[in-house]
Amino acid sequence: MTKPYDQQKRLHWELTNVELRAQATAVGLVQLCIELRRANVLAEPALERIKDAIADEVAVAAPRVTASKNYRKDVRSRLDRIFAGDQDVGSADALALTPHP
Repeated sequence: MTKPYDQQKRLHWELTNVELRAQATAVGLVQLCIELRRANVLAEPALERIKDAIADEVAVAAPRVTASKNYRKDVRSRLDRIFAGDQDVGSADALALTPHP
């Protein structure tokens, strides 16, 4: 994680408290980052830090049975593909707690 665990948990609580976990917000953030990167306004290291922050949040919020070294790595890999734009990342079933039929 890029931030200490207690700071990340507090940020998670604060975001949840103001309901900024909506998918629409996430889609907007991804699109904004893609557009800023394409316009050379957002440097690649900054985009990497954004993806790390998102992966940290997902890992912190994951139920204990899901959290593992590979879980965060898998999430980060999917974020790389999402932020690349227009790339199929496949089903999220691989990250789910229970298998889907």
